[in-house]
Amino acid sequence: MAQWTSVVGAQQLARLLASQRAAESGVGGSGARRVPAYRALADGVRLLVLEGRVPVAARLPAERELAAALAVSRTTVAAAYEALRADGFLCSRRGAGSWTALPAGNPLPSGGLEPLPPDAAGTMIDLGWAALPAPEPWVTRAFQGALADLPPYAHTHGDYPAGLPALRRALADHYTARGVPTMPEQIMITTGAMGAVAAIRGLFAPRGERIAVEHPSYANVLQLLREAGARLVPVAMGEGLSGWDPAVWRQVLRDAAPRMAYVIADYHNPTGALESEEQRRELVCAARAAGTVLVADETMSGLHLDPPPDGRAPRPVAAFDPGGSTVVTVGSASKSIWAGLRIGWVRAAPEIIRSLVAARAWADLGSPVLEQLAVARLLVEDGGDGEGRSGWDRAVAVRRERARENRDSLVEALRRHLPDWEFTVPHGGLTLWVRTGGLSGSRIAEAGERLGVRVPSGPRFGVDGAFEGYVRLPFTVSGPVADEAAARLAGAARLVATGRSAGADTPRSFVA
Repeated sequence: MAQWTSVVGAQQLARLLASQRAAESGVGGSGARRVPAYRALADGVRLLVLEGRVPVAARLPAERELAAALAVSRTTVAAAYEALRADGFLCSRRGAGSWTALPAGNPLPSGGLEPLPPDAAGTMIDLGWAALPAPEPWVTRAFQGALADLPPYAHTHGDYPAGLPALRRALADHYTARGVPTMPEQIMITTGAMGAVAAIRGLFAPRGERIAVEHPSYANVLQLLREAGARLVPVAMGEGLSGWDPAVWRQVLRDAAPRMAYVIADYHNPTGALESEEQRRELVCAARAAGTVLVADETMSGLHLDPPPDGRAPRPVAAFDPGGSTVVTVGSASKSIWAGLRIGWVRAAPEIIRSLVAARAWADLGSPVLEQLAVARLLVEDGGDGEGRSGWDRAVAVRRERARENRDSLVEALRRHLPDWEFTVPHGGLTLWVRTGGLSGSRIAEAGERLGVRVPSGPRFGVDGAFEGYVRLPFTVSGPVADEAAARLAGAARLVATGRSAGADTPRSFVA
């Protein structure tokens, strides 16, 4: 039986390697030490695996095919494959070919963004996951209340494809209070924001359709869209926190005519940019004119850490689409409250919600009842502060306070240990988008993981290998932990700058 589960073609691998070389030449790669051609090829494939851009257990092209695609000798490819086998990154068997692997005991690729198990916290500082612990005691109180509310639902079959009526009503009231009049019939509950995006993609953009995305954008959604067979159309973000250029969006939507566009207008992940009201209005108008469904991801909404630049927070994107024909909104409790809740939702026109609910029979049927009851409790129950705020508002306030403290600690530590790294401090959200001083973000991620700090490299947030000179750092650590994380990243940067291997360095124990 073959040991590989996917296939990477010769031309595809050649393009990935070419984009990697082009990106590295733009971030200081031209000054790197000379290595033999076979070693450079082996290093390139190894980095693609560690970045997650070539999956583990992917069958690689035959030596002759790859040699032709790269215009090198077959001997070079054979030597590179042998080096990869010796390093544990390639397995081969006669008749089955060669497929990618990870060396025994090697951590998962840092670009993959999967959270580390809690038992790894003693030696590894995990900056790969933009999520914080639950804001207590409000989450525990919400679940205690949900258990009290559960008995009537326990006497039913438990499947609610559109979501619990109580939660749909609470979310509709929540949007109405934000200035977007909403009925419960405009809400569908999903299993997290990813479940919402997957459902919307399935309805509006079947395999092969074009989908416009910000560039960079949220890595997990990009991967979801790729695996669904979407043809991604990147639209460049501005430098720093300048965000969206309506003129560029108008041109892309007009010329490419994508069926769907995905944007994060509220504290964009990874850059932290906040789209202004005027940008939102123009983007909605451009999408309507092009016949493009605009999916607005609001998972970071509410996570403002500083006063808004112009004194007030911009209205939701849906506020600029009163007819409901263009904007579909995605929300979630994962970032604002706690990732462990796994409750998301879609806000859209009633006919869109009906179509999404009908299609759900072939997906997951519905989301967990207890978690829905807990979120409903948070939204409607008094938070007990004497000011009439809900448990949701109290919990989000705690989340903002902790994220603000973490952000300031991380920024201070980076400026102390890595003064040549460049970034603009965002006014909200959970992530910092950092230019790595002319070094390869992928190589820093690889070296950092061996030194005990885990970060996702820039290419995970781009299309076709872009953003090699970046890493994303979330606001998940503070104080001595943030300082230690920056120190380990500085060590990784020194290793990359000198061309040394990080293999001999081992992380020292660190307890938060």
